[in-house]
Amino acid sequence: MSSINCHYTFNYSQPSGYKLSHDSVFLARSVHEHLAEMNLNNTKALDICSGSGIIGLDFLFHRREAGKDTPDSFDFLEVQHDYLEHFLENKKRLGIIKTKINFLNCNYNELQSHDFCQLYDLIVCNPPYFLTQQGKLSPNNFKNRCRFFIDSSVEKLVLAIGNCLKPGGAAYVLSRNLDNHGLSNFADFSSSLLDHPMEVKKATKIRGTDIILLSKSKSSYTCGCCCCVS
Repeated sequence: MSSINCHYTFNYSQPSGYKLSHDSVFLARSVHEHLAEMNLNNTKALDICSGSGIIGLDFLFHRREAGKDTPDSFDFLEVQHDYLEHFLENKKRLGIIKTKINFLNCNYNELQSHDFCQLYDLIVCNPPYFLTQQGKLSPNNFKNRCRFFIDSSVEKLVLAIGNCLKPGGAAYVLSRNLDNHGLSNFADFSSSLLDHPMEVKKATKIRGTDIILLSKSKSSYTCGCCCCVS
């Protein structure tokens, strides 16, 4: 895929301390193209580590412009409250859309709870790419939380997705290859951690970054969240 965004949507509101990566807009476009012929009526979607909402809102923009149906609801989960004002402005700039859009200001660890069990048909996620030992931290804590796993982990992200994704659902997650640091990437973590009937594969690359596709079988499924296990 070209490094130039040829599918412009709208002018985003962003925090001055941290600008979005083009990976986000390319992920939105890639997921839109992958699901172009899929009926999304009566579905629920989630953008994890949503920041100011670019991936999910771009995806909704592309669906609307293509004359396709959109999810009934789209939740945007972001731990940093500073993003809220930018998210609300971007929601306004997106314009009229039938989808109910919600901002969830919490850590994705909460997705492992019973309240979120098998809730979402579609998940998109551009998480931090690096662990804290992989680079020099900035004096700006806001920026650090965007780039590094500060108060959670790749493992917990995998478990969160495994719990809240519905049978028959799909999650698209950006994952930078960490081989040069002697670490497994997201796909390897996913395969080793999940006990659920979920397929994990590399869907494609954008700008040198993998899109990992996690899909859950529609066959019988038992919730594995801590609230449902005796």
